[in-house]
Amino acid sequence: MSNTPMAANPLTRAVLEIDEYAAGLGWDQPARLFALVDTTRLRAQEPLLAAQLGLEEESGNTGLTPVEQDEIPADRPLDEFLGTIAWPDAVAGCALTVERLMLPPSAENAVPDGLGERELAKWVAGHPDRQEVRMTVAVLRDGTRESALRLREKDSPTEVLTGPDLVPGLAQALTATFEE
Repeated sequence: MSNTPMAANPLTRAVLEIDEYAAGLGWDQPARLFALVDTTRLRAQEPLLAAQLGLEEESGNTGLTPVEQDEIPADRPLDEFLGTIAWPDAVAGCALTVERLMLPPSAENAVPDGLGERELAKWVAGHPDRQEVRMTVAVLRDGTRESALRLREKDSPTEVLTGPDLVPGLAQALTATFEE
């Protein structure tokens, strides 16, 4: 967490911490899922795990601690996988980091009609204005959300865009993992 900028909101701090972690792994990585747990509760209920994570009481680290989950199956659509998740009560929220190709809004009118999902992905991949982006989206049980976007061409911690509504569809899918 050495280069993570200080943010006022614990959820924003967690999103930026996950973004920094993903950036350290480089590009062309699979999607990664994280549970977000209350750091103070983690210290009290799982002191050995907290110590392993460097969350000793004197560190002053409060807020949310991201805990990476098992690998997401590569052979399964992400939305289908997210539909199978149920979180225990100890999990305050969750986050996902995923890489995608995006087009600027100006390219929307040029999308050919009638393309299937596979054809559309191929069309976007071949578009000259495409951008590779890493999206990190986090939600809490109460519906609070935060996102971070990092463009591959501007791969710098100072160029990360944050905001609650940058990737609303993914935020909604993550929120659904807390519904009973």
